[in-house]
Amino acid sequence: MGRTISEGRKAAFYLGLALMMAGGLLFISVFITGALHFGDFGNFEANARSSMLRGFGGMALLIVGAIVRGVGARGLAGSGMVLDPEQARRDLEPYSRMAGGMMKDALGEARLDLGGKPERVVMVKCPACGRLNEEDSRFCQECGSKI
Repeated sequence: MGRTISEGRKAAFYLGLALMMAGGLLFISVFITGALHFGDFGNFEANARSSMLRGFGGMALLIVGAIVRGVGARGLAGSGMVLDPEQARRDLEPYSRMAGGMMKDALGEARLDLGGKPERVVMVKCPACGRLNEEDSRFCQECGSKI
């Protein structure tokens, strides 16, 4: 899969998003109709049944939509539906790359350098034992002889 997300996963993500929106609208409609019909007790039983059905149906659509959207976004293994660490790593690779890019952008804007390239280190070889020592060493760290 690499750096791209498949069309199937994109479709699942957007389907889950649509289910969540429909569920949210159904759930909110309970409060809107309750406010519009406040104090009206005519046909109370049918209105209460309708409100309960819309409320619970909306919550169910919200939950199912969130699950479908999460699987679409992170893939089956990345969302934990399939226990395969290698596949999970491949599924989550675009997000890992994105997070690293965002971090790099933030550090660049802050003008912080993490020292991506190490400084050149000069080592001095001991004439007695041949061990490499730091440049400013006066005595060998291995045998103690003067360098």
